[in-house]
Amino acid sequence: MPNLGSVLKDEISRLAKRALRADVEAVRKSNAQHRRHIAAMKRQLADLERQVASLSRRAAAGAATAQPAASRRPVRFVAKGLRSQRARLGLSAAAFGKLAGVSAQTVYNWEREAAHPGREQLARLVALRGLGKREATRRLESLDT
Repeated sequence: MPNLGSVLKDEISRLAKRALRADVEAVRKSNAQHRRHIAAMKRQLADLERQVASLSRRAAAGAATAQPAASRRPVRFVAKGLRSQRARLGLSAAAFGKLAGVSAQTVYNWEREAAHPGREQLARLVALRGLGKREATRRLESLDT
């Protein structure tokens, strides 16, 4: 016959495990809920960081055009960059020249490195750097009318 002490000890152990299981299950549920909330906050933080980066790029681009010429960094002209920009916009030399306020032959000479743009022309080229295809075609249409 089992000892009364060992029976009590076993019963207390069983009841303690049962109570502990209920408490642990509540903590597990709470932990899972907190993890989901943290994951949602991380996604929201990533979205906000992307928005801030986008807005800061826009602000930097706007500030660069608004600064006086003396405080800006000097701009380098690279013929390959001009060719790739014109190709990216899908424009002919004549159309790109119209946007820049020069002739098609001038654009062709710049791309071949037979000539380099002057200060005013370089400033116009810098202003065209941020254009997309839609904006470039819209500007061309407005110049034609």
